[in-house]
Amino acid sequence: MAIEFAMPKLGLTMESGTILRWLVPDGAEVTAGQAVLLVETDKVETEIEASGSGVLAQTGEIGVEYPCGVRIGWFLETGEEPPAPADVAPAAAQVQAAAVPASQPSPLPVPTVPVRAPGERILASPAAKRLARELGVEIAAVAGSGPKGRITERDVRAVSKALAALPAAEPARITGSTTPEPSASVQPPATLAARQLADLLGVDLRSVQASAVDGRISRSDVAAYVRTLLAGLSSRAVGEDPASSTRSLPAQVATVATAAAADASTRSATPAPPLSQTPVKEIPMRGMRGVIAERMSASLRSMAQLTLTTDVDMSAVVAERAALVEAARSDDADERDGHADAVAAVVPGYTDYVLAAAAAALGRHPRVNSQVTDDAVALLGDIHVGLAVALDDGLLVPVVRHADRLSLDEIASETTRLAAGARDGTLGYDDYQGATFTVTALGMFGVDAFTPIINSPNTAILGVGRIRDGTDWSADVPAALPTLTLSLTWDHRAFDGAPAARFAGAVRDWLESR
Repeated sequence: MAIEFAMPKLGLTMESGTILRWLVPDGAEVTAGQAVLLVETDKVETEIEASGSGVLAQTGEIGVEYPCGVRIGWFLETGEEPPAPADVAPAAAQVQAAAVPASQPSPLPVPTVPVRAPGERILASPAAKRLARELGVEIAAVAGSGPKGRITERDVRAVSKALAALPAAEPARITGSTTPEPSASVQPPATLAARQLADLLGVDLRSVQASAVDGRISRSDVAAYVRTLLAGLSSRAVGEDPASSTRSLPAQVATVATAAAADASTRSATPAPPLSQTPVKEIPMRGMRGVIAERMSASLRSMAQLTLTTDVDMSAVVAERAALVEAARSDDADERDGHADAVAAVVPGYTDYVLAAAAAALGRHPRVNSQVTDDAVALLGDIHVGLAVALDDGLLVPVVRHADRLSLDEIASETTRLAAGARDGTLGYDDYQGATFTVTALGMFGVDAFTPIINSPNTAILGVGRIRDGTDWSADVPAALPTLTLSLTWDHRAFDGAPAARFAGAVRDWLESR
């Protein structure tokens, strides 16, 4: 019996994965738990294990992004054939099918019609175009499953089979020969996140304009559509009956429209201004860059973020670290002289000291180790500190788990492993999950203080500046004093300025009392 192999969901934030490489050939015998493919998510490249045993029939294509839960293969018995495909674009059609309640009869398989702008170039292989002419399939009605939405022969054949199974009037409607209103069962291609948001707000995806080149509707497209509706509401004349002004909105949107109108007016739904000159290069807002842009914007929109700064006397830390560096050099010299039992330890960096101090302070100030829910501030029992690691093309935040239980040396070893793994792409997906607080540093770039943005769903983040020469005025003669500025951003919904200041003071006290 054939068993589906679906794109797994590796964490709460994972929405989709792109197949980079199959690690076993198509038709290979595999066992449950065996690594069978390499997938790229928004954070990491990771190996995916087989969820079952049998002969692996691969349906997922390299270079294609699949939402979590969408089929990418079959586990078959020896000699068994995979079920005949009943859809065109797995990333869209399967999600649509999954949304049909079990109590309802399954609709006829209807090919997903791509949404394209007038005159937009259709990416299709020459063989796919030739096959479309032979089968009488309108190439513009085919949703491509290849890289960047390219139409393949397989896509054309799938459309041809799907059209053959439809009632007589349906093929003409889908291929564009007639112009009646589209059936409710024909949905434009969209990401899983877009469909979830549309379902939540009662938005018809056929009304949403896709911004992606491949024609797929994203979550941001749905949000932009809703903001446009709300912006239109907020611009209507004062004194108009709120009930009448929301009647044309989707049901869930209408419920919250009046309360959200003022907020919606502050969110610009207008397109970006035109370029002032021809760019030398364009960096697509996709992949890691797109995720960072969306999440940072969402963080600022959804939280009441404020930042305070405090200076720390780092004299004790600087002296302690200098002694550790000297000891490590001595250990290295002993090892070179043949003392095999001498092992040089990882010398903690200044960020490691701050991370250890923050972990200790979180234990004393549990309000900061929290998450805001719909109706409460949830205090979290475990302390997992995220460490922001800068890459050439973005930012990753691997997590030091149970940081409050680790010694300074253990924290240094773990941050060294995480930073190296984040930069060379060897960390697993779990290494990025579960942060309850974040530490981010720009001191290595000569920055004294800055305003870090909270890493949702945390309620605070601590920025680390450079160690600079301050001035000690405690004696008659002013003296140089190594000084570090900490920048704490917190969500004012979760706690107020006084608790934030006390937490920052606890971090400062830990560092100054070394």
